[in-house]
Amino acid sequence: MEFKARKIAEFLDGELTGDPEVLVTNVSAIEDGKKGTLSFLSNPKYEKYLYTTRSSVVLINKSLQVSKGIKPVLIRVDDAYKAFAMLLDLYVQNLPEKSGTDKPAFISPTASLGGENYIGAFAFIGENAIIGKGAKIYPQVYIGDNARIGDNTIIYPGVKIYHDCIIGADCIIHSGTVIGSDGFGFAPQQDKSYKKIPQIGNVILEDDVEIGSNVSVDRATMGSTIIRKGSKLDNLIQIAHNVEIGKNSIVTAQAGIAGSSKLGSECMIGAQAGLVGHIQLASGVKVAAQSGVTNNVEKEGTVIMGSPATNFMDNKRSLAVFKNLPDMFQRLNKLEKELNELKKSQSPDEK
Repeated sequence: MEFKARKIAEFLDGELTGDPEVLVTNVSAIEDGKKGTLSFLSNPKYEKYLYTTRSSVVLINKSLQVSKGIKPVLIRVDDAYKAFAMLLDLYVQNLPEKSGTDKPAFISPTASLGGENYIGAFAFIGENAIIGKGAKIYPQVYIGDNARIGDNTIIYPGVKIYHDCIIGADCIIHSGTVIGSDGFGFAPQQDKSYKKIPQIGNVILEDDVEIGSNVSVDRATMGSTIIRKGSKLDNLIQIAHNVEIGKNSIVTAQAGIAGSSKLGSECMIGAQAGLVGHIQLASGVKVAAQSGVTNNVEKEGTVIMGSPATNFMDNKRSLAVFKNLPDMFQRLNKLEKELNELKKSQSPDEK
C-alpha cells in the first residue's frame, strides 16, 4: 500500500487540507498514529487525538469543526468511517490472490469445482460436493459429502462443513467454525438414560453471510437451520438446530440461540445474550448484552435488556430503583424503629 494524500482525496471525493504530496504506506488507529500512516476520526468524542496523533493523513467528517491547529493532512468526507472502509477494501482487493491446488489435498473424483479456485494443503472435499467458481478453500478445511459452496466464498483454515450443508455465494467463514454438527437432541428413557435423536436436516447459509471463528451452527433435526442473506456472526457463538436468523442481522460474541428460535430481519443480538428455544423476535429487535430472552418479542424495532429481558426503558427504570435499594432499606429500618418507639411511648389510652 502506497498512496499520496492527493490520490486518496480524489478516490474518496474528499476535501484535502495540507500537503497533497504526503505519502501513506500503512494505516493506524488515530490514538497510535505513526508517520506515514492514515487514520480516521468519525466519533467526535475522540477529537482530542486529532491534535496529538502522529499519523500523516486523517480522514474526518465534513461536519467536524476543528478547534486547534493540527499537524496531519486532513481529508474531509461525508462519512469518515465508511470512507476508511472503502480504502481498506481497495487495499485487500490489491493483495495477491491464492490460486491452484496445494499438495497434499484430497478432492473426491465425484466433487465438482467451478474454476479459478484455491484448494489449500490437507483440505478434504467429499463425494458429490460442489465448489463454486472463485471459491477459496484454505488448508485443513473439511467439506463433507454433498455439501455446496457458492461462488467467491472464502473458507478459512480448519473450518468443518458437514455433509449436505449449503453455503451461499460471497460468504466468509473463519477458522475453527463448525457448520452442520448435530443438534442437541436426546430423548429421556425410563431408565433415566438418554437416547440420541438422529439429526437428519442440514444448515443453509444464504449469500453474503460472514461467520467468525469458533462458531457452532447445528444442523436441523429435520429441515434446515437457516442464516439469511447478509447476516454477520461474531466469534464464539452457538446457533442450535432449526434456528432461523433473518437477513442482515447481527449476532455478537458468546451469544447463544437455542433450538427452533426464529429471528426476523435486521435484528441485533448483543454479546453473551441467550435466547431460549422456540421463541420469535420480530424484525429490527435489539437485544442488549448479557440479556436472557425467554418470551416472544412481537413488536418490530423493540429494544430489550436484562434477565429475564424486558423493554429497555422499563428495565433501566428498574435498575435505577435497584441501585437505591440499600438506601431505601436503611430508611425503612429507621422508620420501623421510630414507629416502634412511638408505639412504646404511647399511653394505654392513646393506643
